[in-house]
Amino acid sequence: MQTVLITGANRSIGLETVKQLSKKGLFVYLGSRDLNKGQAIVKELSQNGFQNIRAVELDVTEPDTILAAKNTIENEQGKLDILINNAGISRGFPESALDTPTDEIRQVFETNYFGAINVTQIFLELLKKSESPRISNITSGLGSLNLHSDPNWKYYNVKLASYVPSKAALNAFTILLAYELKDLPFKVNAIDPGYTATDFNHFSGPGTVESAAAFIIKHTLTDENAPTGKFFSNDIEDGTEVSPW
Repeated sequence: MQTVLITGANRSIGLETVKQLSKKGLFVYLGSRDLNKGQAIVKELSQNGFQNIRAVELDVTEPDTILAAKNTIENEQGKLDILINNAGISRGFPESALDTPTDEIRQVFETNYFGAINVTQIFLELLKKSESPRISNITSGLGSLNLHSDPNWKYYNVKLASYVPSKAALNAFTILLAYELKDLPFKVNAIDPGYTATDFNHFSGPGTVESAAAFIIKHTLTDENAPTGKFFSNDIEDGTEVSPW
């Protein structure tokens, strides 16, 4: 049975991804900053027929909690097959580059960028024990510098001083990570689930969490011939799904 860890998995797209992977027969570790909330969610899921889900306390900005989660998974499973770096925050809109305090920008980077690095580096040892390790960094089309430079892009005017560069940095980290792991059986990709209706954006997105989670899983549960170091988006209108960086 494959094992997967999803950070920030106690709600929205992360939680739906937990559900869908559980139905596919994977053992899912639901990462939650608040262990009690995570355990309550797992109990509810169990009552609704979902199996092989375990909550672990994990705050991506607190390395001690990441290490504790890693030790738990190592003791119980011996390895980790899939890491989905899903945890993320936003300061909201509007957010101007002219006057957004650097402390606020730094806070977003701590979760969206440095948090993903923290988790990846600590869990790399367990991932290397898998026969087909996968790392999926959940990003956004707003992290594409190419699209942000195109006045015809439908989200061209959504310029957020902390969220946009934090996701652009995560995309860059994805490229570097994929390159350094290219001689191993890793597949490392950035995945944009699309503009989805969640509490993250006050349910303003047109997409559903079901579609978003399915898209993440499609580009995570891949075979040995799948690409690595790519940026896939559920918002690409021509159906190619490969987003420009």
